[in-house]
Amino acid sequence: MIAQIFIGLATEGPTDIRFFESIVRRTFQDIALKECRTDVDIDIQRLKTKKTGLSFSEYVIQASCDGVKEFGMMALAIHTDADRETYDDRKRYNIYPAQSELDRKGDDYCKILTPVIPVRMMEAWMLADKDLLKAEIGTRKSDNDLGIDRDPEVIADPKSVIEEAIRVAQSDLPRRRQRLTISDLYEIIGDKISIDKLLLLNSYRRFQEEVRSTYRALNYM
Repeated sequence: MIAQIFIGLATEGPTDIRFFESIVRRTFQDIALKECRTDVDIDIQRLKTKKTGLSFSEYVIQASCDGVKEFGMMALAIHTDADRETYDDRKRYNIYPAQSELDRKGDDYCKILTPVIPVRMMEAWMLADKDLLKAEIGTRKSDNDLGIDRDPEVIADPKSVIEEAIRVAQSDLPRRRQRLTISDLYEIIGDKISIDKLLLLNSYRRFQEEVRSTYRALNYM
């Protein structure tokens, strides 16, 4: 018998969800296939909870309630970039307070959180596979030429680094062909990037551990 697990996904913004949806789904599926003691079918749903005017904890609580009402959500994958903090600091100051408040709520709320915390921001995960990034940009220039020859998780502003790489890659093209922007890359790289490449990043490996914790909380591991 196949068990169906309903996972909600809430991100910092609409751009983030385009990148993360496939990665979150594939990570849950990959671990389920290799490690869960029963067959599971993963259903990832985008949450439409509005963030305006809400603190992080208030947003998580509202999303937890919305997901249960809308599709029987069993776990909430919640994204927050580490930015200038460490992974552990972001959990301490964002995730733990939200979890503490959730634990005091009733059965109308989903109590299981699966944190998704890129270091320093989402775009660092896009740099986990530099060959894929260059293929999608359409360049044969070297990592050094493009300024991406560094550990993604030590780059202070990976979004700006990718934007500059696109500019350098397109610098030899006629202006009318210089139309690619970073927003064109989020969904396609999220769909194509391999789990093996993401495993090079400590923050992604931490996310895998969060997924395992979710399966244990649901009694599937």
